[in-house]
Amino acid sequence: MNEVRTLAKQTLIYGLGTIIPRFLNYGILAIFYTRFFDKAEYGVVTELYAWMVLLLIILTYGMETGFFRFAQKKEDYEKVYSTSLISLLITSIVFLILVNIFINPVSSALNYRGHHDYIRMFAAIVAIDAFTAIPFARLRKENRPIVFSVIKILNVIITIIAVLFLLIIAPGIYEKNTGWFRHVYNPAYRVGYVFVANLIGSGATLLMLLPFIIKIKPFFDKFIWLRLLSYSFPLMIAGLAGSINDTLDKVIMRRVVGENTGLEMVGEYGAGYKLAVLMALFIQMFRFAAEPFFFERAKHSDAKETYAYVMKYFVITMLMVYLAINLFLPGIQLIIGKNFRDAVIIVPIVSMGYLLYGIYVNHSIWYKLNDLTRYGVYIIMIGAAITIMINVFLLPAFGYMASAWAHVASYGTMIILSFIFARKHYKIEYNMKALIPYFILAVGMVIFSQLFHYKNLTAELIINSVLFVFFIIFTQYRDKLLTLFLRK
Repeated sequence: MNEVRTLAKQTLIYGLGTIIPRFLNYGILAIFYTRFFDKAEYGVVTELYAWMVLLLIILTYGMETGFFRFAQKKEDYEKVYSTSLISLLITSIVFLILVNIFINPVSSALNYRGHHDYIRMFAAIVAIDAFTAIPFARLRKENRPIVFSVIKILNVIITIIAVLFLLIIAPGIYEKNTGWFRHVYNPAYRVGYVFVANLIGSGATLLMLLPFIIKIKPFFDKFIWLRLLSYSFPLMIAGLAGSINDTLDKVIMRRVVGENTGLEMVGEYGAGYKLAVLMALFIQMFRFAAEPFFFERAKHSDAKETYAYVMKYFVITMLMVYLAINLFLPGIQLIIGKNFRDAVIIVPIVSMGYLLYGIYVNHSIWYKLNDLTRYGVYIIMIGAAITIMINVFLLPAFGYMASAWAHVASYGTMIILSFIFARKHYKIEYNMKALIPYFILAVGMVIFSQLFHYKNLTAELIINSVLFVFFIIFTQYRDKLLTLFLRK
């Protein structure tokens, strides 16, 4: 299918803007942070960025998907873009003002009473990132993945340069300088400079997107805005519940376990989690390309066949990524500092949870196409409830292993519910049973690699490489072998 090849090509290009920045982030910042900061300090970074995910869902309130939904008609395109952009601009500014006015209660609620500066910078980063969501969505809609990717990559490069300067180079300048630099730089600020660097990166991104912002004629259509809100608000609730699945464990951990021990646990868990999140990066780059593709493809008579075809190869590809992460974990774990590596035990579990989430993302197109976004709310809120219950009741007894398994339980339940609801409203024959052998083989290989006692690292890499190649061969020839077997 030419359309699917186009989707694959755009997914790879969007990967430049998703995978490369994150690899730079992990390959440089994760290596650096988990060696420069102790567990509690890294816990601060992990927790506040978890809050950031939740707030970005609220402050974008589903407008990205709403923009894709209502910008299909050429005559409405600029009106929808301008209306959604102005809407996010206003809400982002209001958010920033309110946080600064109520800085004391906000800081207390987040347990950062002595760090108002963290919260102010944190709010500014969230406000900028929320506002720029629509210009980025426009680039995706107009099939400009290269521009999208270049801006995303530059954002991370600028952030990395700022981090390395503020935490590595600046302390040396401070020691040698007796003038103005000592008044603007404080070596003891440490974690705070992570937020300074991120704010610099977000500000630079806003500047790079200005050509796509200022060239439009400002136009706010109240009718379009109300339609956008009506469609997008349920997606915000669903997105918020979904982000609870992804971030609640990091937010709730120190509140359940205790302040100091909890922050250390958050730091260690967050480091291990970063390795598993490599799985999520591939899902995100697929979503960036797939969302506009699915809406565009809905006009064709064979749309359902296309969606089923995409699902099959998406699952097979993601199982390959799952194996690549977990079979070569002894090498990948070197990304994080030695003191944090106990947490690698969660990687196979959390990465499987993300694989299940990817299946849900793929399948959830049924309610977006049919303006039944309330079903997304129902499904994801049930998933969020499962996440909350497992973390609240099991985290004290089982530590962050409970948080890891919560991902699998939550996303697995969401898939089941999505398929049940879709039967009535937009049934697609995905033939998921045919994918079970791939799952069994991939999971079996990972379990084998975890339990088998290798003689040394070289032997482990060789044996696991053979397993990985065998899985690829199996995916290539399984259908042909099965056809021959059935003929006999």
